[in-house]
Amino acid sequence: MHAMRIGAFLKQSLIDWEGRVSAVIFTKGCNFRCGYCHNPYLVLPELLRQTQDIEEHEVLDFLDRRKNWLDGVVISGGEPTLHEDLIPFIQKIKALGLPVKLDTNGSHPEVLEQLIGGKWIDAVAMDIKSALSLSCYRKVNRTMTDSLLERILESVRLVKDSGIEYQFRTTVIPRVQTPEEIQALKKEFLGTHYILQEFRDGDILEKHLQETLPIN
Repeated sequence: MHAMRIGAFLKQSLIDWEGRVSAVIFTKGCNFRCGYCHNPYLVLPELLRQTQDIEEHEVLDFLDRRKNWLDGVVISGGEPTLHEDLIPFIQKIKALGLPVKLDTNGSHPEVLEQLIGGKWIDAVAMDIKSALSLSCYRKVNRTMTDSLLERILESVRLVKDSGIEYQFRTTVIPRVQTPEEIQALKKEFLGTHYILQEFRDGDILEKHLQETLPIN
């Protein structure tokens, strides 16, 4: 029997699901290579091999014990939709009576469609890396292709029409995205729940991006 590959588990968060006390589960593995990523140990294969998985049953046991104290569970990553066991895992969490929010890069619309259609998730946050063109996306994620961009556009449509709580968000990286690209995004997502996030220093995938931060 398969189990989710869990790389980290935050037992309580006040910031990952607005207005809720949530537990956050971080899955291992990602199909993107975003330079600003703060979780390289969940993304790079050479680092993944150095970290031990957290047992699924340990996470579920904790959630069962604390379900009356939590307002929900956030599943982040990495990229959760890469995992074939994602839906069965979410079903186990929902069986405990806990709402679920999914963080995703939108690269697997077929999984999103199943989760939304089956009412297995209560909220979704989708990262929009840059203006919705191949050249703009490649500046942030070097693994981008035309077909992958089409899948992301399909996920955007699914999320907009989902009828559930959602959020689109973009991390603004100085001197990587242009002001014109950011304005294009604001226009594209006008009328939706869309936010801009500040790029933060830290243990990121591409260290040279730290040089783009303004000096205080």
